[in-house]
Amino acid sequence: MNARRSVGAAVLLVIVAAACTGDERPADRAAAARAGASTPSMVTPTSSAGPRFEGGVFRIGRFLRAKLVGRDWHPGCPVGIDELRRVQVDYWNLHGDVRSGPLIVHETVADDVLWVFGRLFDARFPIHRIALPPAYRPPLPEDRLSTRDLTAAFNCRPATGNPGSVSEHSYGWAIDINPLLNPYVRSDGSVLRRAVRRFVDRSRHVPGMIHTGDVVVRSFARIGWEWGGDWVTLKDYMHFSLSGS
Repeated sequence: MNARRSVGAAVLLVIVAAACTGDERPADRAAAARAGASTPSMVTPTSSAGPRFEGGVFRIGRFLRAKLVGRDWHPGCPVGIDELRRVQVDYWNLHGDVRSGPLIVHETVADDVLWVFGRLFDARFPIHRIALPPAYRPPLPEDRLSTRDLTAAFNCRPATGNPGSVSEHSYGWAIDINPLLNPYVRSDGSVLRRAVRRFVDRSRHVPGMIHTGDVVVRSFARIGWEWGGDWVTLKDYMHFSLSGS
Protein backbone atom coordinates (compact mmCIF):
# COMPACT_ATOMS: atom_id res chain seq x y z
CA MET A 1 0.00 0.00 0.00
CA ASN A 2 2.86 2.37 0.82
CA ALA A 3 4.49 1.56 -2.54
CA ARG A 4 1.26 2.43 -4.35
CA ARG A 5 1.09 5.73 -2.52
CA SER A 6 4.69 6.48 -3.50
CA VAL A 7 3.97 5.78 -7.16
CA GLY A 8 0.83 7.89 -7.01
CA ALA A 9 2.74 10.77 -5.47
CA ALA A 10 5.38 10.55 -8.19
CA VAL A 11 2.73 10.62 -10.91
CA LEU A 12 1.11 13.63 -9.25
CA LEU A 13 4.44 15.46 -9.22
CA VAL A 14 4.88 14.79 -12.95
CA ILE A 15 1.40 16.14 -13.68
CA VAL A 16 1.99 19.25 -11.61
CA ALA A 17 5.36 19.84 -13.30
CA ALA A 18 3.75 19.51 -16.74
CA ALA A 19 1.05 22.00 -15.78
CA CYS A 20 3.68 24.56 -14.79
CA THR A 21 5.32 24.74 -18.21
CA GLY A 22 3.48 27.90 -19.19
CA ASP A 23 6.78 29.74 -18.75
CA GLU A 24 8.38 27.77 -21.57
CA ARG A 25 8.53 29.18 -25.07
CA PRO A 26 6.02 27.45 -27.38
CA ALA A 27 8.81 26.81 -29.88
CA ASP A 28 10.06 24.21 -27.40
CA ARG A 29 6.80 22.27 -27.36
CA ALA A 30 4.92 23.12 -30.58
CA ALA A 31 7.42 22.65 -33.40
CA ALA A 32 4.79 20.76 -35.36
CA ALA A 33 2.95 24.04 -35.87
CA ARG A 34 5.21 24.96 -38.78
CA ALA A 35 4.52 21.73 -40.64
CA GLY A 36 0.72 21.53 -40.50
CA ALA A 37 -2.11 23.68 -41.76
CA SER A 38 -2.60 24.92 -38.23
CA THR A 39 -1.88 24.11 -34.61
CA PRO A 40 -4.50 22.95 -32.19
CA SER A 41 -5.66 25.75 -29.91
CA MET A 42 -3.13 26.18 -27.13
CA VAL A 43 -4.21 26.79 -23.57
CA THR A 44 -1.72 28.46 -21.27
CA PRO A 45 -2.15 27.45 -17.61
CA THR A 46 -3.93 30.18 -15.66
CA SER A 47 -5.76 30.48 -12.39
CA SER A 48 -8.57 27.94 -12.17
CA ALA A 49 -10.81 30.75 -10.95
CA GLY A 50 -10.60 32.81 -14.13
CA PRO A 51 -10.65 32.55 -17.93
CA ARG A 52 -7.91 30.53 -19.59
CA PHE A 53 -5.81 31.84 -22.45
CA GLU A 54 -6.58 30.26 -25.80
CA GLY A 55 -4.72 30.82 -29.04
CA GLY A 56 -3.05 29.14 -31.95
CA VAL A 57 -0.88 29.50 -35.04
CA PHE A 58 -2.56 29.09 -38.42
CA ARG A 59 -1.61 29.30 -42.07
CA ILE A 60 -3.09 32.15 -44.09
CA GLY A 61 -6.37 30.76 -45.39
CA ARG A 62 -8.26 31.73 -48.50
CA PHE A 63 -10.51 34.36 -46.88
CA LEU A 64 -7.73 36.01 -44.89
CA ARG A 65 -5.49 36.02 -47.98
CA ALA A 66 -8.20 37.91 -49.86
CA LYS A 67 -8.23 40.53 -47.07
CA LEU A 68 -4.46 40.91 -46.93
CA VAL A 69 -3.64 41.12 -50.64
CA GLY A 70 -3.82 44.73 -51.77
CA ARG A 71 -4.27 45.92 -48.20
CA ASP A 72 -1.35 44.87 -45.99
CA TRP A 73 0.51 42.70 -48.51
CA HIS A 74 1.24 43.28 -52.19
CA PRO A 75 3.72 41.97 -54.78
CA GLY A 76 7.14 43.41 -54.05
CA CYS A 77 6.90 43.01 -50.27
CA PRO A 78 10.12 41.54 -48.79
CA VAL A 79 8.32 38.34 -47.71
CA GLY A 80 5.88 36.12 -49.54
CA ILE A 81 2.37 35.82 -48.19
CA ASP A 82 2.90 32.07 -47.73
CA GLU A 83 5.67 32.86 -45.23
CA LEU A 84 3.19 34.60 -42.94
CA ARG A 85 1.06 33.07 -40.21
CA ARG A 86 -2.02 34.19 -38.29
CA VAL A 87 -1.46 34.06 -34.56
CA GLN A 88 -4.88 34.17 -32.94
CA VAL A 89 -4.70 35.29 -29.31
CA ASP A 90 -6.98 36.01 -26.39
CA TYR A 91 -6.41 39.30 -24.58
CA TRP A 92 -7.94 41.48 -21.88
CA ASN A 93 -9.33 44.74 -23.22
CA LEU A 94 -9.27 48.05 -21.35
CA HIS A 95 -12.68 47.28 -19.82
CA GLY A 96 -11.56 43.96 -18.33
CA ASP A 97 -13.30 41.79 -20.93
CA VAL A 98 -11.67 38.89 -22.79
CA ARG A 99 -11.46 39.33 -26.55
CA SER A 100 -9.65 37.50 -29.37
CA GLY A 101 -7.71 39.02 -32.23
CA PRO A 102 -5.31 38.14 -35.06
CA LEU A 103 -1.62 39.05 -35.31
CA ILE A 104 -0.01 38.39 -38.69
CA VAL A 105 3.69 37.57 -38.27
CA HIS A 106 6.45 35.68 -40.05
CA GLU A 107 6.29 31.90 -39.67
CA THR A 108 9.68 31.80 -37.91
CA VAL A 109 8.45 33.91 -34.98
CA ALA A 110 4.82 32.77 -34.75
CA ASP A 111 5.24 30.32 -31.87
CA ASP A 112 7.24 32.83 -29.84
CA VAL A 113 4.63 35.55 -30.37
CA LEU A 114 1.90 33.16 -29.21
CA TRP A 115 3.89 32.48 -26.03
CA VAL A 116 4.37 36.20 -25.33
CA PHE A 117 0.66 36.97 -25.59
CA GLY A 118 -0.13 34.03 -23.33
CA ARG A 119 2.11 35.66 -20.73
CA LEU A 120 0.40 39.03 -21.20
CA PHE A 121 -3.00 37.39 -20.78
CA ASP A 122 -1.94 35.67 -17.56
CA ALA A 123 -0.66 39.02 -16.26
CA ARG A 124 -3.96 40.67 -17.31
CA PHE A 125 -2.08 43.33 -19.23
CA PRO A 126 -4.82 45.33 -21.00
CA ILE A 127 -4.84 45.82 -24.77
CA HIS A 128 -7.35 48.15 -26.39
CA ARG A 129 -7.87 46.17 -29.59
CA ILE A 130 -6.00 43.61 -31.70
CA ALA A 131 -6.89 43.58 -35.41
CA LEU A 132 -5.48 43.81 -38.92
CA PRO A 133 -4.00 47.25 -39.62
CA PRO A 134 -5.50 49.47 -42.32
CA ALA A 135 -3.79 49.77 -45.69
CA TYR A 136 -0.78 52.07 -45.61
CA ARG A 137 -0.99 55.52 -47.17
CA PRO A 138 1.28 58.55 -46.78
CA PRO A 139 0.43 60.61 -43.66
CA LEU A 140 -2.12 63.40 -44.03
CA PRO A 141 -2.47 66.55 -41.87
CA GLU A 142 -5.74 65.29 -40.39
CA ASP A 143 -3.94 62.21 -39.04
CA ARG A 144 -2.74 64.38 -36.16
CA LEU A 145 -6.31 64.24 -34.83
CA SER A 146 -6.55 60.45 -34.95
CA THR A 147 -7.27 58.53 -31.73
CA ARG A 148 -6.77 55.07 -33.22
CA ASP A 149 -5.31 52.61 -30.70
CA LEU A 150 -4.80 49.41 -32.65
CA THR A 151 -2.36 46.64 -31.71
CA ALA A 152 -1.13 45.00 -34.92
CA ALA A 153 1.86 43.30 -36.52
CA PHE A 154 2.51 42.74 -40.26
CA ASN A 155 2.01 45.68 -42.59
CA CYS A 156 4.12 46.11 -45.72
CA ARG A 157 5.01 49.81 -45.47
CA PRO A 158 7.87 52.30 -45.05
CA ALA A 159 9.44 52.84 -41.64
CA THR A 160 7.88 55.60 -39.53
CA GLY A 161 9.88 58.81 -39.94
CA ASN A 162 12.03 57.29 -42.69
CA PRO A 163 10.00 56.72 -45.88
CA GLY A 164 13.12 55.64 -47.76
CA SER A 165 13.48 52.44 -45.72
CA VAL A 166 11.27 49.41 -45.17
CA SER A 167 9.61 48.91 -41.80
CA GLU A 168 10.30 45.75 -39.81
CA HIS A 169 6.53 45.27 -39.93
CA SER A 170 7.02 44.48 -43.62
CA TYR A 171 8.85 41.28 -42.64
CA GLY A 172 6.36 40.20 -39.97
CA TRP A 173 9.07 40.75 -37.33
CA ALA A 174 7.48 43.63 -35.39
CA ILE A 175 4.40 44.37 -33.28
CA ASP A 176 3.00 47.70 -32.05
CA ILE A 177 1.06 47.53 -28.77
CA ASN A 178 -1.45 50.18 -27.64
CA PRO A 179 0.05 52.96 -29.82
CA LEU A 180 -2.13 55.67 -28.29
CA LEU A 181 -0.81 54.95 -24.80
CA ASN A 182 2.73 54.17 -25.98
CA PRO A 183 3.59 56.83 -28.56
CA TYR A 184 6.34 57.39 -31.09
CA VAL A 185 8.36 60.36 -29.78
CA ARG A 186 10.87 62.14 -32.02
CA SER A 187 14.30 63.18 -30.74
CA ASP A 188 13.04 66.75 -30.22
CA GLY A 189 10.15 65.50 -28.06
CA SER A 190 7.45 66.05 -30.68
CA VAL A 191 4.79 63.43 -31.46
CA LEU A 192 2.77 62.37 -34.49
CA ARG A 193 -0.69 62.82 -32.97
CA ARG A 194 -2.24 65.33 -30.60
CA ALA A 195 -4.02 62.66 -28.52
CA VAL A 196 -0.77 60.99 -27.43
CA ARG A 197 0.86 64.06 -25.89
CA ARG A 198 -0.29 63.30 -22.36
CA PHE A 199 1.37 59.87 -22.55
CA VAL A 200 4.84 61.20 -23.37
CA ASP A 201 5.30 61.51 -19.60
CA ARG A 202 6.39 57.95 -18.81
CA SER A 203 6.21 58.49 -15.08
CA ARG A 204 2.46 58.00 -15.50
CA HIS A 205 1.04 54.53 -14.87
CA VAL A 206 -2.12 54.20 -16.93
CA PRO A 207 -3.34 50.62 -17.63
CA GLY A 208 -1.99 49.62 -21.04
CA MET A 209 1.15 51.75 -20.86
CA ILE A 210 4.48 49.92 -21.24
CA HIS A 211 7.35 50.62 -18.85
CA THR A 212 10.94 49.50 -18.44
CA GLY A 213 11.11 46.04 -16.86
CA ASP A 214 7.37 45.32 -16.96
CA VAL A 215 5.80 42.06 -18.09
CA VAL A 216 5.58 43.21 -21.73
CA VAL A 217 9.25 44.20 -21.98
CA ARG A 218 10.40 41.11 -20.07
CA SER A 219 8.32 38.73 -22.18
CA PHE A 220 9.54 40.07 -25.51
CA ALA A 221 13.11 40.05 -24.19
CA ARG A 222 12.72 36.34 -23.43
CA ILE A 223 12.16 35.64 -27.13
CA GLY A 224 15.04 37.91 -28.19
CA TRP A 225 12.98 40.92 -29.31
CA GLU A 226 13.94 44.50 -28.47
CA TRP A 227 11.81 47.43 -27.36
CA GLY A 228 11.65 50.83 -29.06
CA GLY A 229 11.40 52.43 -25.63
CA ASP A 230 15.09 51.63 -25.17
CA TRP A 231 16.16 53.57 -28.26
CA VAL A 232 18.39 56.57 -27.66
CA THR A 233 17.80 59.21 -30.35
CA LEU A 234 14.02 58.73 -30.37
CA LYS A 235 11.49 56.58 -28.54
CA ASP A 236 8.93 54.20 -30.01
CA TYR A 237 7.20 52.96 -26.87
CA MET A 238 4.66 50.81 -28.73
CA HIS A 239 7.21 48.96 -30.85
CA PHE A 240 8.80 45.53 -30.36
CA SER A 241 10.87 43.87 -33.07
CA LEU A 242 13.11 40.90 -33.70
CA SER A 243 15.90 43.01 -35.21
CA GLY A 244 15.66 45.84 -32.68
CA SER A 245 14.88 48.42 -35.39
